[in-house]
Amino acid sequence: MDRVAIIGASMTQFGERDAWLRDLLAQAGRECLADADVTPDDVEHLYVSNMASGEFEGQTGAPNALAHDLGAIPAYTQRVDQTSASGGAGIYAAWQSVASGASEMTLLVGGEKMTHRSTPEATDVIASLTHPVEYKHGVTLPSFAGLTARRYLHEYDAPRESLAKVAVKNHRNGLDNPHAQFRKEVDLETVMESPIVADPLRLYDFCPITDGSAGLLFCPESVAAEYVPDDEYTVISGVSGATDTHVVHERDDPTVMGGAVESSDEAFEMAGREPEDVDVAELHDMFTILEFLQSEAVGFFDRGESWKAVEEGVTDRDGELPINTSGGLKSKGHPLGASGVAQVYELHQQLLGDAGDRQVDCEVALACNVGGFGNCVTTTILEEA
Repeated sequence: MDRVAIIGASMTQFGERDAWLRDLLAQAGRECLADADVTPDDVEHLYVSNMASGEFEGQTGAPNALAHDLGAIPAYTQRVDQTSASGGAGIYAAWQSVASGASEMTLLVGGEKMTHRSTPEATDVIASLTHPVEYKHGVTLPSFAGLTARRYLHEYDAPRESLAKVAVKNHRNGLDNPHAQFRKEVDLETVMESPIVADPLRLYDFCPITDGSAGLLFCPESVAAEYVPDDEYTVISGVSGATDTHVVHERDDPTVMGGAVESSDEAFEMAGREPEDVDVAELHDMFTILEFLQSEAVGFFDRGESWKAVEEGVTDRDGELPINTSGGLKSKGHPLGASGVAQVYELHQQLLGDAGDRQVDCEVALACNVGGFGNCVTTTILEEA
């Protein structure tokens, strides 16, 4: 089977945008095609990763509208919704379309428009992904995060400051990301003294509500050189998705992200790689505690040891394993359907040596995109050509 290459990538400004979803998707789509000098006529499959355009904006049929706006008719179109892991699921779908031979040129664009809704309204839309019984009792993802963070800190005798240092690190990385929503550094005291949201987590432990979009262009590696010169592309060497229990309290241990364990194991097996081969990673830090849970689930650190890696600077940009060089969801922002696509955009730039001041030395990269509180996960491994 021919390996699948990424020959084009784009990411719009994340933050509060004076544009609707359709405009955001079209911007990322055009810029992605331009990055590879590919015309819309070449696109055979067009996927849109989006969680809740109907709920947020009253906009449905986004893929069809995007095909029209780009001039990509008669490409096959499909919307991919896997809650906040929609971007990663879209990557898996786009990879499958090319790897299967069904398409020789597949465009994926992920996006969400959220900031025009109030925080309670946006939180309610996102909370609708929980089990109906949990939702009926007012359970939200921030509440799950607070409960799990408390359990983790107690179970592994981790200091509260270790979570705050994740926020400090990712904000520091976001300073050098021109697309990030928050390009400002925060210190430990600011994080520790910010308002409590879900004890023990405070305001700076959470990502913001965000508008934005990102795009990726896929083709067989055997034809990649026809579009981009000098091996200016990356390759998906492993990709897999998995689910965990829909009801969080049914899990044996809420500090273990089973979907991330399963999907990463399968992605590593496909790639013929091990966790120690990874040079840089983008993890889904919707809450700071999730960076701990995912870095352990994918095998970077033993269970209960990730907080020590943060304390020791292992995950800093100049550390042994840089995590979230983009600033992560924490600083970059989290437009639900775009986040998983933007993770791979960052790693694509890193592997090509095009990350500017964020650049690290890397040959193998990993992205982990999470839906809900680990309800569904997609893990992607990328390598330089």
